[in-house]
Amino acid sequence: MAIALTYTEQELVSLLRNRDNKAYAYLYDNYASALYSIILQIVSDGELTNDVLQEVFVNIWRRIEQYDATKGRLFTWMMNIARNAAIDTLRSRSYQNSRKNQSIGENVDTIRVTDVIQPGVDTIGLRKVLEKLKEEQRILIELAYFKGYTHEEIAELEKLPLGTVKTRIRNALIQLRGLLK
Repeated sequence: MAIALTYTEQELVSLLRNRDNKAYAYLYDNYASALYSIILQIVSDGELTNDVLQEVFVNIWRRIEQYDATKGRLFTWMMNIARNAAIDTLRSRSYQNSRKNQSIGENVDTIRVTDVIQPGVDTIGLRKVLEKLKEEQRILIELAYFKGYTHEEIAELEKLPLGTVKTRIRNALIQLRGLLK
């Protein structure tokens, strides 16, 4: 019978910085599903999401030295890497070209995978925390961090001044930080 290892965040970061393969496997086993869910909400393609997830874990391995515990939790840092990788994928020229080359028949009556996978985010408790925000703040956070919109796109979509969008997102993040402590 194998004993399941658990690490504190500090131990895990230290082991990762020392290039410990068991710690990396632990990281993948314990965080892959949550990061997959975040990426899938932005990319909406299961196969492409797997590719982005692998890229995210390679980036985490390569950039672990850049993680600063004083700026936030490890998961938040990894979530930002995942979110940025997913957004970069959507904005990439090859992705845009592949979307243009699809026939209309491939897009008709497709099930949105994000609607099926949504519980993955709930399992990490993020949805419950977001529900504590004002609706106007929650919508902006979801658009920015789960859907991958830029502040400018959110301002246009929500018909709000850019400064208002930035202020509301900043205030929401401050409030979330307090709720997560």
